[in-house]
Amino acid sequence: MNNLLAGTEIGTIFVDLKLRILRFTPHAAELVNLIPTDVGRPLGHIVSNLLNYDRLVEDVTEVMSSRIPKDTEVQTKNDSWHLLRILPYSTIENVIMGTVITFIDITEMKRMKEILKDFESLRRLAIVVHDSRDAITLQNLEGQIIAWNSMAERIYGWSEAEALKMNISNLVPECQKEEELAKLKKLIHAEVLKPYRTKRLAKDGRIVEVWLTTTSVVKEAGEVYAIATT
Repeated sequence: MNNLLAGTEIGTIFVDLKLRILRFTPHAAELVNLIPTDVGRPLGHIVSNLLNYDRLVEDVTEVMSSRIPKDTEVQTKNDSWHLLRILPYSTIENVIMGTVITFIDITEMKRMKEILKDFESLRRLAIVVHDSRDAITLQNLEGQIIAWNSMAERIYGWSEAEALKMNISNLVPECQKEEELAKLKKLIHAEVLKPYRTKRLAKDGRIVEVWLTTTSVVKEAGEVYAIATT
């Protein structure tokens, strides 16, 4: 059984009715700081590598009492995510003998959810940008233009197809690049900038004077992932 559990690469811990550790897999040892001599020790004496989750003993006790499995998404200190699943296990006579705790790696799934969420947010924002009567551009933190509306095309001369292959730095006159880079660093840290007068380069080489409003686009957690410019 130990070899079978270890081969699944799923972190697994068995505890008895007194919440003493009976056995565990190598992957569980990485997540909950277990060593061989921890077998027989109370679960509550173990220091875990989990962030913002300190209810393991309470949740195991609840599952043992209610016989209802419980799932919780937990994050480790090395930024991986796992589905923590607590299940009661019993004898053939349906007598509860303890609980089994498993950790299923869902890191990639969480990352994909974030990517899809960001994509949907950008898609909605792009629709607003496209239909606005103001010249609006949207760029990622590397300066790559990811949205460009018809008014921006009218002012600067580049089509949307052309602009989406460009970096926003292509629109900044050489003498102002250092100043604009300093402003970008402030926006990346979600600082609020007042609207300001500046200059931009048009496709035909003209210098265009503009009144610029720049805004950080942030995720729900407050992390900046794009810059909107009007």
